[in-house]
Amino acid sequence: MSLIFTLPFRRTGQRRPGPHAIDAGIATLVLVATLWPQVTWASAGWLGVVSAVAASAPLLWRRRAPMSVALLVGVATTALSLEQAMPPLPYGALVVTYTVAVRSPLRRQIAAVACWAGSLSVSLIVPGEPPESFGYLGMAFATAYALGMGARARSAEITALRERARRLEEESAAAAARERTRIVRDMHDILTHSVGMMVVQAEAGALMVRDRPERAETAFEMIGRTGREAIGQLRHIFGVLRATVPDPAEPPPGLGALGHLAERVGRVGLAVTVESRGTPRPLPPEAEVAAYRLVQEALTNTLRHAGASRAEVVLDWSPDALRVEAADDGRGPGERGDGRGPGGGHGLIGMRERVTACGGTFRAGPGRVGGFAVEATFPVRKPSGEAAG
Repeated sequence: MSLIFTLPFRRTGQRRPGPHAIDAGIATLVLVATLWPQVTWASAGWLGVVSAVAASAPLLWRRRAPMSVALLVGVATTALSLEQAMPPLPYGALVVTYTVAVRSPLRRQIAAVACWAGSLSVSLIVPGEPPESFGYLGMAFATAYALGMGARARSAEITALRERARRLEEESAAAAARERTRIVRDMHDILTHSVGMMVVQAEAGALMVRDRPERAETAFEMIGRTGREAIGQLRHIFGVLRATVPDPAEPPPGLGALGHLAERVGRVGLAVTVESRGTPRPLPPEAEVAAYRLVQEALTNTLRHAGASRAEVVLDWSPDALRVEAADDGRGPGERGDGRGPGGGHGLIGMRERVTACGGTFRAGPGRVGGFAVEATFPVRKPSGEAAG
């Protein structure tokens, strides 16, 4: 006996039927196919009709309770077989087999397969079905089970792909947020350092313009040079934002530019010395930029708030880390004009966030011989030979 179903094409914009409507349609079709023998050739009477309904109606709840539905449909199918009212194929049992393979865990599937094997044997042996019926029905159940496992694997794959896409989207958003934070920090460091130096130079130039015009001219030249350097560094950042190749004439700052930074600050009146101890080792690019920005922000704060005459920058290299210290001989944390303690201010917060993002540690507070000091430790990259060893 064969059933032919014609499914209409779904038009664009038409809503798909829900799972309850699909289950109701499947249950109706299975009920019609199971009752057909009662109308044509079976003579089981009312017991056959009840068994046919019991083998079809529970399919309405096959998604909610697949194992309970499998038990009811299995018992009803066996009753139909014993009443000589079994259709050519146990349609309800095949649908339940597919559902259990899709929705039930493996442990329950094994129990269901054992029950189906016993029920199938009783349904074939007691009525005296020919031996070839075992292979015929066994192949039908194996096909339904294989289709269910295939649908289960496909659903798991789709779920994994969706989860992977969600994680990639979250990682992309987090990376974009980190990049925005880094750019904001760079712009903060560039603007605060450059504007701070320009303010100091402008104030000094205004005082010297009458008494010492040659020094005032130098101060104004420094203002222009500082502004041009700030514009160049901002152009580099904006080039990254536009996803273009940055200007090679304005490379990102690093440890090699600390000497130029000390010279520029020295022209304003703060004597800065840069000392390197130990053997330099490769640093990650982000750590090198963070170290430069740390020193730049520390010297800017010294110029604006410390009233210091000299500052010292020390790069202390060890096999595993780089320690960067910037100290001055000015006012201590509680004596500065900004009124902030050692942990306050956006500048110190930005320093700590930069260092922590590179896997390092940060400290700010009184210097060893007075004044104020900031200190950071950055991990270094070991050469390939040491890593292999």
